[in-house]
Amino acid sequence: MLTLRLRPAVLALLVCGCMPSAARPHQAPVREKAPELDAPSEWLDPEALAPVPHDVPGRARLTPPPLVVRHATLLTATGKRIDDGTIVLRGGRIAGIGDASLPAPAGAREIDGHGKFVTPGIIDTHSHIGVYAVPDSRAHDDGNEQTDPNTANVATEWAYDAQDPAITRALAGGVTVAQILPGSANLIGGRGMIVEMRPGAGPSEVRFPGAPPTLKMACGENPKRAYGQKGGPQTRMGEYAAFRAAFRAAAEYNRAFAIYAKRRAEWDARHAQAARLDARAAGAGKKLRVRAEPAPDAPARDARNEVLGAVLRGEVLVQVHCYTQHDMLQMLAIADEFGFQIRSFHHALEAYKIRDIVVAHGTAISTWADWWGFKMEAFDGIPENAALFLEQGGRVAIHSDSAIGIQRLNQEAAKAMAAGRAAGIDVSDDAALRWITANPAWILGIDDMTGTLEVGKRADVVVWSADPFSVYAKPEVVLVAGVVRYERARGLQPTDFELGNSSLPGVVAPAAGAAPAADAAPAGGSR
Repeated sequence: MLTLRLRPAVLALLVCGCMPSAARPHQAPVREKAPELDAPSEWLDPEALAPVPHDVPGRARLTPPPLVVRHATLLTATGKRIDDGTIVLRGGRIAGIGDASLPAPAGAREIDGHGKFVTPGIIDTHSHIGVYAVPDSRAHDDGNEQTDPNTANVATEWAYDAQDPAITRALAGGVTVAQILPGSANLIGGRGMIVEMRPGAGPSEVRFPGAPPTLKMACGENPKRAYGQKGGPQTRMGEYAAFRAAFRAAAEYNRAFAIYAKRRAEWDARHAQAARLDARAAGAGKKLRVRAEPAPDAPARDARNEVLGAVLRGEVLVQVHCYTQHDMLQMLAIADEFGFQIRSFHHALEAYKIRDIVVAHGTAISTWADWWGFKMEAFDGIPENAALFLEQGGRVAIHSDSAIGIQRLNQEAAKAMAAGRAAGIDVSDDAALRWITANPAWILGIDDMTGTLEVGKRADVVVWSADPFSVYAKPEVVLVAGVVRYERARGLQPTDFELGNSSLPGVVAPAAGAAPAADAAPAGGSR
């Protein structure tokens, strides 16, 4: 008999629900009736977004029913707060924001918002959900391709398990969008994927429409630990030499294709002119001339250089795992040398020491509220890091890097806000809300579509039981592109994985109000 043995912490995660409490920019009323949650649907703006490639055949794109939340406090993440306000969601978009008198579309479900708060959906810039799926098992260890320090040719989309039970737990914590990244064992770990936080049949079904490509890189302790006994790099010296070698090769690759494009264009022009002359000669009854000039040969394609070459052209948003001030300075020097932009430093625990330099480069930080000390490069973190970076004028995101922490990012933002205020730094509620909404959207290049409550944007929305910065606040309704994907009154819906294993001891469909799992380190050693 085959027995699947699950760790206690994993079983806890499976069976419980979430009770969370509260530079160069990229150049690219029926209250008693709930909407159906299991209808296959996906929002796509036909006017602004190209069709999603590799879509799942036969999957209908249904327009979600309209929904109105009335008499709620609206925290828009735009600097505007609306008390006793109304938000109207229709066709997957935010159709209206205003006072309690705002009319509802015909047939709309209406939610009484008295005492409730409405915010944009939470966005996590750094997650490994789906590539380190639960249950924690070597079989699910798909986040680090530890075969070469440079694996720019791989992508998390190819390994993403869209039925990871951690997805529904994150969704129940108010998360509507996340960036799924490779781990940090490699200097260049591969491409990330921006997902709608909901279960699906596969990666293509949950890919965030229109999101630009991203690339994960890492410096410091992790790569030299992973490769020190496997041919290197063994030191930070070796790491930065390897980065430069990789980008020099990519620059030469781009140059070779630029030369080829010029030569091919010249050949095409000559060939077209010769064809015209031959056609004219044939029309006059003259003998055709023979031209045997071969077309120039294209350079050989290389998957790694394709990705890094796109970085150098400004077509990819670079996300760098980096803790210390000296590592961040080295990475900025490399970016300056090769002419690309680092979109965000992830973890960035010592960003407060060089916040003026990082902000001057237009680089954001994706950091924790108070998680440090678990290794030497994480030794010198302080709880005021986010607030100090904000005070300097920089963009801050509070990320999770944890299938547990992602369930309560509202509380993480609240902790960082409180630490800043205690230090005398003016951190408004709106600024702290932007740490988990608007700023992450910018880091991922999707801020024109989501991250704030504004008319015309995607209806990625959370209805909270109380002020989201309270430890007692819980997401009551979570909508992804206007579709209700989580409703606390209905309980946490099990994924296909859980349904398929429901006969296992202790694995049952979670009940509403179940207690959250205890904190645990994520698989994969990504930090």
